[in-house]
Amino acid sequence: MDLNDTVVTDLLAKRDETAFEQVFKTYYRDLHAYAYSILRDDAMAEEMVQNVFYKLWDRAGALNIGGSVAAYLYRAVHNESLNHLKHLKVRSEHKLYVSHRREESEGPGKHLAAKELEKRLQAAMNDLPEQCRTIFQLSRFEELRYREIADRLDISVKTVENQMGKALRILREKLVDLLPFLTLFIIN
Repeated sequence: MDLNDTVVTDLLAKRDETAFEQVFKTYYRDLHAYAYSILRDDAMAEEMVQNVFYKLWDRAGALNIGGSVAAYLYRAVHNESLNHLKHLKVRSEHKLYVSHRREESEGPGKHLAAKELEKRLQAAMNDLPEQCRTIFQLSRFEELRYREIADRLDISVKTVENQMGKALRILREKLVDLLPFLTLFIIN
């Protein structure tokens, strides 16, 4: 890492607005083009790059860039973009699952099985600690992103991540015999 990256990294860690603004002006356009090459959606590419810069500022003191600033930013945009695509895929699979479930539930025996599945899932969710349950419901039923959940509940994104992990772990344990049916619904 050259001296400029070291200096910039140190200034960012101290939340130096001038350094942040310079990094933003230097890399924004190229990062946007990179995100667009992954997402093929101009608005989403812009959002992904803005998310990366938001996190860069928000977590400035805790970041470990460990190399060039450019490499760090490109990797962050890459990961943010892939996470977005993964989220879209999960949403798509969930819609397909719901559609398929509706078709299957038209038969009387299958309707009963779907009701039992729903009842067991609801019981398992009711056993979750309150914060876990709330975060799980906001993520899976209202389809909010972790940042949106954190903002709504006035908690950190890390807390949301930890609570989602805890909720998913507990639900997997309680519903292990139903996992083939729930895979598209609750598992990342």
